[in-house]
Amino acid sequence: MSDTPTNVLHVLADYLHSIPDDHPVHISLRTYALSLSLSLGPALLPFLTSSKARSGGLKALRNVLQRELGLASFASSMTVGVGGGAALKLFWDEWSERYAQQKSSSKESESPLLRWWQKIAAWLASLDDVHRSFISNIISSYLAIRLLQSRRRLSRSAPPRAPIPMTALTTSTPAKPSFTLDLTLLFAVRAVDCLVRSKLFPSPEDVRRDQRERVRKKRQDITTKLDAFIFWASSARIMWCFFYRPEMLPRSYNKWIMSLANVDPRILLILRAFRVGDISYIKGISNPPELVTTFAQDLGFPKSWGDISLLPAYGGAAATNAWKALGVSRDGLGGLPCEIVHGGISSNCTANSGLRGIDAFSRALAIYVPVHILPILVTRPWKLLQTSQLITTFRSILRSAGFLSTFVSSIWLAICMTRTLALARLFPGISHDFWDGPYGCAFLGSLVCGSSIWIEEGKRRGEMALYVLPRAVRACIPLSWLKSGHKSVRTIERLVFVLSLATLLTANTHSQDALRGLSRWTLAFVMKGPNTGFWKRRRQNTSVAPTPVESGSPDQSPVSLPNTQ
Repeated sequence: MSDTPTNVLHVLADYLHSIPDDHPVHISLRTYALSLSLSLGPALLPFLTSSKARSGGLKALRNVLQRELGLASFASSMTVGVGGGAALKLFWDEWSERYAQQKSSSKESESPLLRWWQKIAAWLASLDDVHRSFISNIISSYLAIRLLQSRRRLSRSAPPRAPIPMTALTTSTPAKPSFTLDLTLLFAVRAVDCLVRSKLFPSPEDVRRDQRERVRKKRQDITTKLDAFIFWASSARIMWCFFYRPEMLPRSYNKWIMSLANVDPRILLILRAFRVGDISYIKGISNPPELVTTFAQDLGFPKSWGDISLLPAYGGAAATNAWKALGVSRDGLGGLPCEIVHGGISSNCTANSGLRGIDAFSRALAIYVPVHILPILVTRPWKLLQTSQLITTFRSILRSAGFLSTFVSSIWLAICMTRTLALARLFPGISHDFWDGPYGCAFLGSLVCGSSIWIEEGKRRGEMALYVLPRAVRACIPLSWLKSGHKSVRTIERLVFVLSLATLLTANTHSQDALRGLSRWTLAFVMKGPNTGFWKRRRQNTSVAPTPVESGSPDQSPVSLPNTQ
């Protein structure tokens, strides 16, 4: 009896090694493992880093495990969506073969109901492989989103749960967008990218061999420009919402931008007050009254520098006289002194932009060093021993950090160019209610910053664009509709989720060239295992033992666990 568990493991191992890597069982196991690592890892991290999280003891840990290992967990839902579609497709193919064999010997039934079924069966068997895959994936994707959304929302008294990857935290408050919205938008953006690429760019097999290099370069050129435009437009929307409508963005995203840009929260409050009219130079009002004056005092400047009623609304000679009375060197300009807008970093606009860029560069290094190093450590650790690889990696890190640094510093420089250095001087008759308003300096800064994407490497621009686009799309959807709780919101989200995930899964099987980046790598691993494409190339010449091969291989036999009996 003691050997029974060992025998079961041997039988299970023999079975897994006897089926191909793209069998639904293997697909389900890889999907569950990958999804669980994305959900359970972040859920357990607070127990390692936060004493507050550990204060809940074993009960809190048990709740996390029950949630992330339960039937309606993220890992289970994704396994149903991905593995379920593969299983349905396999069943459909086998049924179609049996139907074709039996069709020649079967006779048409006299029963209307049976004749109706025979017509449906004939239609199902006649569908080509692409349609079978897509329909199978639609069914499994629908089951996945229904299962995922069946998770109960936490009560107000319960501690916050760890988020599903790429989703917002769930709460019991009814006036909240769907907690699966970010995940849905992630799939939707990747699916649209896949469809656009499949329509714009022909498959390499459809191009003559002597023209493939020319077509590849043209494709790369178009892709690079499209990615840069998408990143620019998405960044503009995201940054404008960060300045004026932070509720349109996930809270964690607002916090990350705030930390990277090192912005005093009171500057954002002042900008938002200008947008809604609570602060106006023309009217001489400030609501709340002490917001700007207290900010000026905390920075070490006179209280009068933040008194909106004393500050000139327009440029010109009258503004110069007003500044002389206040002891400020800001001739010919209106609005707040730049010393206050800079948050005390520097009184010089160029120096303020440069210092903030240097600060952002140091923060970006902490982000991009692991981003560039970890993939090499996981797939090709021996490469780090090569001087050429180290130089290439170091150069990539510097470019990425330079991109993020320029992103931040360009915003500040554009703000000062608008309200102090250029535009406000050229047009002194335009009120600083406009220059400091929602379509003035911060708006121009939002438009300029996205151009920094050209500093980043071309192959990374696509992933950067696909990373920010879901957030930009979310920021364009009316928040009142998302929070309304209407049935239409849930129905549309489910429809988008189902069609998007089904498109990605089908494309991975029938049009893999339309996928790129993380979409292609992840689906290649999940659907076909580590012995295919990108993953196979990454494993070559490494010390990692190969994974079991398909049983149909003529050169190798299936790998099985040694018999320890």
